[in-house]
Amino acid sequence: MTNSTTVTEFLLMGFANRELRFLHMMLFLLMYLATLLGNILIVSATTFDQNLHTPMYFFLRNLSILDVCYISVTVPNACVNSVTDNRAISVAGCAAQIFFVIYCAFVEILFLTIMAHDRYVAICRPLHYPIIMNQRFCVQITLVSLLSGLIYAGVHTGNTFQLSFCQSNMLYQFFCDIPSLLSISCSDTFSNFLSVIISAILVCGGCFLFIIMSYIHIFSTVLKFPTRERGKAFSTCVPHILVVSVFLSSITYVYLKPSAASETIQGLILSVFYTTVPPFLNPIIYSLRNKQVKDAVRKVLKNFFFWKMIKFRSSPSQCH
Repeated sequence: MTNSTTVTEFLLMGFANRELRFLHMMLFLLMYLATLLGNILIVSATTFDQNLHTPMYFFLRNLSILDVCYISVTVPNACVNSVTDNRAISVAGCAAQIFFVIYCAFVEILFLTIMAHDRYVAICRPLHYPIIMNQRFCVQITLVSLLSGLIYAGVHTGNTFQLSFCQSNMLYQFFCDIPSLLSISCSDTFSNFLSVIISAILVCGGCFLFIIMSYIHIFSTVLKFPTRERGKAFSTCVPHILVVSVFLSSITYVYLKPSAASETIQGLILSVFYTTVPPFLNPIIYSLRNKQVKDAVRKVLKNFFFWKMIKFRSSPSQCH
């Protein structure tokens, strides 16, 4: 390895075709703005409306804050790269991006699992709901998720950047991720790949099984409800399961098959499904379909435009 050149920066390839690059940028920008708007409205509504200060909306608010951070790690940088055609990213920047992507994805999975458990307790054990889902438990489980995410992301990021990168520095991806780096490393990556497999099975598989078991109990209980209430419950639960399935299946496929998924258009598309689609769809599925949240959002928007109008009308008198 004495004749090899140590890599000081990486090149994010993304879509090579200019038309695809422009389409990718516009699509990402629209999704990013819609995600910011939806999640900020939910955070505002669940914060200022006293009727929404319950465990369910506490977790919704945390999920919305996380989704804003999650999509902000990758999409703005990808849009700037598409516009400027400057695809270089430093090693430190790549490490930071990998850390935050893994952290947000890990905490997202835990939050979705906790929310499924919250719905299970609310529907299947309603009399025990205030006792089980008390404020102390909600805060503790949230803190455990956030802190364990730091450990999980730190371990995987540290293991990845202990590898040597030489000669090739092209990542066939629109952001830095572990599979792309493993495919260009000139070190032995077997232990890294093994740790990815084990963690994916334990975290993704375990959370998915827990969510499925929760919804099996929920569906068995909902089937005993009247037809009108049954349809309302199914309309909320089924989209949740679909988004969780797409999120977990795409992230599992990309991370379990780094060599096959990191150098193809398919790998790029699947990466979109676990980095941008969940933050975009979560506000629609969990909150904006809910009548209480929609009413709270209308109040927030009315108050916002009301104060804007007052400020606008008072501005001429201030100038005089």
